[in-house]
Amino acid sequence: MNEEISVGWAGIGKMGAPMSRRVLEAGYRLHVYEPLPENRATIVAEGANVAHTLEDLAAKSDVVILTIPNDAVLRDLIFGKGGLASVMTSGQTLVEMSTVSPAISAEVNEAMSACGVHYLRAPVSGSTATASAGTLSVMASGPEDAYKRLDPIFGCFASRRFYVGQAEEARYLKLVLNALVGATSALLGEALTLGLKGNLSVETMLNVICESAVASPLIAYKRDLLVQRNFDPAFSVSQMMKDFDLILDAARADHIPMYMASMIRQQYETAFTEGLAEKDFFVLFEQSERRAGLLPPAEK
Repeated sequence: MNEEISVGWAGIGKMGAPMSRRVLEAGYRLHVYEPLPENRATIVAEGANVAHTLEDLAAKSDVVILTIPNDAVLRDLIFGKGGLASVMTSGQTLVEMSTVSPAISAEVNEAMSACGVHYLRAPVSGSTATASAGTLSVMASGPEDAYKRLDPIFGCFASRRFYVGQAEEARYLKLVLNALVGATSALLGEALTLGLKGNLSVETMLNVICESAVASPLIAYKRDLLVQRNFDPAFSVSQMMKDFDLILDAARADHIPMYMASMIRQQYETAFTEGLAEKDFFVLFEQSERRAGLLPPAEK
């Protein structure tokens, strides 16, 4: 048992559930805060303890890990009534692993530093499948000593771990990756549509692409989805829209022109208006086909 560190976890959703499960399976004492009983039921049945308030979670934990949807939820968890800024104490560590803005993250850092709490930004790259397999990537910034101390916990669910700086570097790196991920869907969709016009099949094109100089783990992961046209979401259009808003907000704040990212954000907006908000973000392929006259208009 890894009983030297007691882990608190807030947010047992699509990513939080498999990640926290691997921590529990590694023998750590795990306390979970999750308002939706149906989300926390399985992990509690497997041995995690329920914390009904953030104060309770902080009191039972040496480190509190957050996997939450967006800036608004993070702000509420930190600064709301009974939030972590008012209940965590000096010497504890807060780890925030979601995709949130550098701006809100800097606010959290200021508040937690005032409390003597170590604050690590540690967003992840990967999917629910790689989370379950323990092969996520973690990009961390913040106090290096805290990162080194918690690296064994990250190792429960991440096979690749990178320490990238003392401040918001991990936030920016996550946005860099997500810009490339979201752009891959848009460009691949257009390229495959061009190939279809040239009498190639999607399967043939992807077989070659995945063995070519432009092969990537992302395209390989999405290969079957594209061939089978099964756009059940691993990561949805609406989620990608949120991430591109973060990317473009950070770019505006830092005066960085991002022409391509702005155009791609509009492609996701179009997919949203076509009723595809909860489809996998690689559904932009079918959007390209419609523009080329290969598919009828989307049914809303």
